[in-house]
Order: sequence, then C-alpha cells, then structure tokens
Amino acid sequence: MKVVIFAGGLGTRLMEETEARPKPMVEIGGKPILWHIMKMYSEYGFNDFILCLGYKQAMIKEFFINYYSHNSDLTIDLKNNTSTIHNSNTENFNVTLVDTGLMTNTAGRLKRVQKFLGNETFMLTYGDGVSDVNIQKLVEFHKEKKKIATLTAIQMPGRYGNIEMNEDGIIQRFVEKPEGDGVWINGGFMVLEPKIFNYFSDDADEVQFEKGPLLKLANENQIASFKHNGFWKCMDALRDKMELEELWNTNQAKWKRWIS
Repeated sequence: MKVVIFAGGLGTRLMEETEARPKPMVEIGGKPILWHIMKMYSEYGFNDFILCLGYKQAMIKEFFINYYSHNSDLTIDLKNNTSTIHNSNTENFNVTLVDTGLMTNTAGRLKRVQKFLGNETFMLTYGDGVSDVNIQKLVEFHKEKKKIATLTAIQMPGRYGNIEMNEDGIIQRFVEKPEGDGVWINGGFMVLEPKIFNYFSDDADEVQFEKGPLLKLANENQIASFKHNGFWKCMDALRDKMELEELWNTNQAKWKRWIS
C-alpha cells in the first residue's frame, strides 16, 4: 500500500526555520521530520512513498537523490571520477517525488498524484506530525468499516494550566495542563479508497482537502474515525519543534519504534 505525504506547504507559522528550508525538512535529532514520519510507516512494512512537493522542493529532492551516498562509507577516486561503496546504512524506501505546485491547495496536491496511485487503497498524512499510532491496526480498522475514508482522530492536550476559583474569585486549586475538552480533531494518518477522487471538484487546486472532499464524504457518512489516545504531535510552531527535539534527546520520543 502506498503512502502519500503532503510536503509542499509554505510553513508560514514556523518561519524561523522555513525561511531556509521546507517544513518537512526541519530536523529533529539530526534528521528531517519527514524522515521520522517515513520511518514510522516503514516499521509496519509500508515503504512505498509519494511526496507532494511545492515550496523549496529542490531541497527534498536533493536529500533523497544523495541519501544513499550520504549514508554510506565510500572511497572516491578523484583522478578517474569513480567511487566505491563499502558499507551503507539506508532505508528500504521507494520514493516518488512529485511537483504539485507552489501555491496548490491540499486537494489539488492529492489530485495531482492520482496517476501514481492506480486503483488501489492508499494512505495519506501530513509532513509535519508524528505519532505512536499503530498503522497496522489503523489499516485493519479501515477494512473492517468499509468506508471510503478513515482518519485518525486525536484529542489535543491542554496547553496551559487552569485555575479553579469560588464565587468570590478566590483561587482554590491549579490544574496543570488538563486533557483536551473532549473535542476530537483530524490527526492525519488516513486510509483512503480510490473512490475518493470522485469527490474532487474541477477547481481542486483551490480547495482544501478537509473542506472539500472530506466534507462531502462526511455528509454521506463515508468517513470512519480511528480514535487514538496515545502520543501525537504536530510541529506547527517553533515551540513544537523544540519540544520534539527535547523528547528525542531524552529518549522519550514515543513515535520512535525502530531500533536504530
């Protein structure tokens, strides 16, 4: 099953990093967050990726074009312009890199890679979020529900502590970073049937995937939600990048299921 990853947005809310590189190439532990996402899927045996590129796409293309040599021991004969690979520490990824436009919206990006998907079930996620969601169970859940789309539903944890006070305004206790308010949101990590492309309009380039095709599917009860109560984190701002980096450096990166 192929995995499509949105990797073409401008990343405007992370401009401290994205002025120089595309958001999926912002590093956590010395590797782009895009690599972390792909490693998550790979641990469940999914290694065939289609990347929807746009903003600063050349950096992503160069990363994968040179990935093998950058992760290998090699001898370079400058006189004869030859090289010999001695040892390589690379992943079993098959990566299709597609220019889906600089300003194309997400529905248009997905529409532009349709020809690479064939008539098969595929997965889709965003290039800025990691999780310890069980991908295999997600796929099994999708097959069981028999809907056109399944998305991973998550609850956002509270960002700030709450205070509780009485009618006189006297603080009685603090509640540190309470759980979310019960609202479930789309956490990405979707499984989709090829029928989903029947729900794309002719102006797909201008349409947000969540407000176009997904909204139409919801109106027809064609989306199942795979509720995930474990770890999920989107790198939406610099503070999120710093938090993910801290988790990685302290061996608390729950999305890391691989050994090395």
